[in-house]
Parts: sequence; C-alpha cells; structure tokens
Amino acid sequence: MSTQSWIEEHTHELTRALRWLGDQSWLVERWGAELADRLVAGHRVLVAGNGGSAAEAQHLTSELVGRFLADRRPFSALSLCAESSSVTAIVNDYGADEMFARQVEAHGRPGDVLVLLSTSGRSPNILRAAERGQALGLRVWALSGAAPNPLVGRSHEALAVPAPSTAAVQAAHLVAIHALCAAFDARVEQHDAGLVAADTPALTVTAVPAAPGPARTAGARTLDGTGARA
Repeated sequence: MSTQSWIEEHTHELTRALRWLGDQSWLVERWGAELADRLVAGHRVLVAGNGGSAAEAQHLTSELVGRFLADRRPFSALSLCAESSSVTAIVNDYGADEMFARQVEAHGRPGDVLVLLSTSGRSPNILRAAERGQALGLRVWALSGAAPNPLVGRSHEALAVPAPSTAAVQAAHLVAIHALCAAFDARVEQHDAGLVAADTPALTVTAVPAAPGPARTAGARTLDGTGARA
C-alpha cells in the first residue's frame, strides 16, 4: 500500500471513529466533571497503558499536572508507565502481569480514579490492574478498542472505540483525552467560582466501591446484552 493510500484509508477510519466519539461526548463530559470533583476533593488519578497507550497515559497525566489550555492549579495524576526503576523491579520480581497492579496497590486509595488504555482490551497487565483497582475501591475507567473485550468487563465504565485498526483507535483515544481535559478544566472553573454544591457525591464520599455488575460501555452493548446506556 502506498503512503497516500494508507493516509486515505486511515483518514476514512478515523473520520468514522471520531463521528462515533462525538456521539459519546456525554460520557467524556461526565468523566471530566467527575474527575475534577474527585481531584478537587484531594483524590488522584492513576493512568496506565502499554506501548502507544503508555505514551497516551503520560500525555493525560501531563495535562493534569501541568495544564491543558488555560493556566490553573496542578492536580495529582500519576502515570504507572513512567517510573522505569519501579516498573523493571516489579517485572523482575513479580512478572509482567503485575507491572501496573502492584503500583495501583501502592498508590491507589478508595475514591481515586484509575484510567486504563488498551487498544485490544486484552493486555494481561492492564486486566490485572483493573481487578486490583476495583478490589481497592478505585473508580476504574477504560479506553479500549471495540467491545466486547475483557477490559470492558473489568471496568466500571468504558469508552470502546469501534475502529478496525490500532492506529485509528489510538488516534481517537488521544482526541478523547483532549476532550476529557477540556471538560475537566471547565468543571474546575465551576469549583473555583463556587458553583459546585458541597454535597456533590465525589466531594463527600471517599470509600465506596461501585456496585458489582457489568461495565457500562459507551457505544456498545453491555456484557449482559441489555444495551443500556450509562
């Protein structure tokens, strides 16, 4: 395939993926608001992925610790891919599947958010991190490729992009990350202006794991086949 043909095919795939993502803007906006509520309350977000998804995990945390568009205070956001000494020590002593889960156990607290990125939704170390996060009372969100996949079933909610190629899924994930940051910043502005009620659940509840059951998945049927939307 020529470079021009690849670009044309990728553009076609990405256009469809972004059109789908636009239909899921309600979920991205809600995630941004909830993430802001939790981080303003003193919680943190942990983010993990492999390969290109690791780069996107660090991209998200950099926007939160630094800034996205406008200047604002920094927030606690940790990429579980970035600390090479810890990662290699864990892999050496406990195996690759424990790479992220052990860091979740070390850094995560009830009420924190765990964002996991996987284009396949099948990476063993990501699945184990999701399980550990749920067990510890973290809110687990997934960005994956098309559902159903195992990661969707191990997350409280998922944004599962129905694109045929890894490149298109990752490109859509990056757009979703930027949209999430925009929604996050908008909610932080509301907090700073005193427009968020003090009894907002994420500000008052710190240790309540989500109820068990199938993950709610944007743009796809839930695993029990109901098709219910979050």
